[in-house]
Amino acid sequence: MRYSRIAATGSYLPAKVLTNFDLEKMLSTSDEWIRERTGIERRHIAADGQTTVDLAEHAVRAALDAAGCKPEDVDLIVFGTTTPDLLFPNCGVLLQARLGCRGVPAFSVETACSGFMYALSIADKFVRAGEAKRALAIGAETLSRITDWTDRSTAVLFADGAGAVLLEPAEAPGILSTHLHADGAYSNLLYSGGGTDLSKPRRAITMTGNDVFKIAVNTLCKSIEEALVANGLQATALDWLVPHQANLRIIQATARRLDLPMERVITTVQDHGNTSAASVPLALDVGVRSGKIRRGDLILLEAFGGGFTWGSALIRY
Repeated sequence: MRYSRIAATGSYLPAKVLTNFDLEKMLSTSDEWIRERTGIERRHIAADGQTTVDLAEHAVRAALDAAGCKPEDVDLIVFGTTTPDLLFPNCGVLLQARLGCRGVPAFSVETACSGFMYALSIADKFVRAGEAKRALAIGAETLSRITDWTDRSTAVLFADGAGAVLLEPAEAPGILSTHLHADGAYSNLLYSGGGTDLSKPRRAITMTGNDVFKIAVNTLCKSIEEALVANGLQATALDWLVPHQANLRIIQATARRLDLPMERVITTVQDHGNTSAASVPLALDVGVRSGKIRRGDLILLEAFGGGFTWGSALIRY
């Protein structure tokens, strides 16, 4: 039996930091209001001319360096994002050109905040099937480009960043299981227009916050339970939960439902904001590089995004 494992992680954040106090000068809001409702204190914003692929390249090279691999060793790129540099070619192809691993499959996955979970699941299947030896799963976003900075309900939330993992074959299970879902019936609750549907020309993120919050908590808990049940485990077996970093209240509510102490939850939302597809790999890399997450730890990743889409993965790191 062939499995895949995470060989290394990497992440990147733009240099510019936008604090809640900076937002106080732009919006009718306050540091206290933002922290109470979201847990966010600061977020990173891409520089003018800095693209989603720019951020991803930094994260990928960090992961490759950590694994002791060269770009030409990569034979699959799966790139999760909702903020591509171009409509086409896709971000996976643009990244491939920079890395120099020509000829290998490279494509993007657009499932909003669940983009990395989908990318990870796809990459895992390729490695398990023997069709890839070293696969990159990436989540990267420049959400600042589609944020309405006059809309307090969304401007305080979203930010830019990138995270990546390198998968390689393993004799023992590394990625134990992945679980993906979607329900398009809720598409009007969280979306960004500007595509070819001219009925929704507004490009900025549009969100019905209260409804998204309620559905997200219930759905994420079910997704986590699904992964645990599939592997015959209880939440007490987890060393770490690495959740989508959308809102600290959602993370706390999910942990309470699982009876999981926050000391075993990796949280970066306070420093990164909601970086959508980048949030889970960013948080995972922070956990690994801080020394909290160690080899052999049992980790559960989860994310929920517009569409709605959601997913979870149980991993023996």
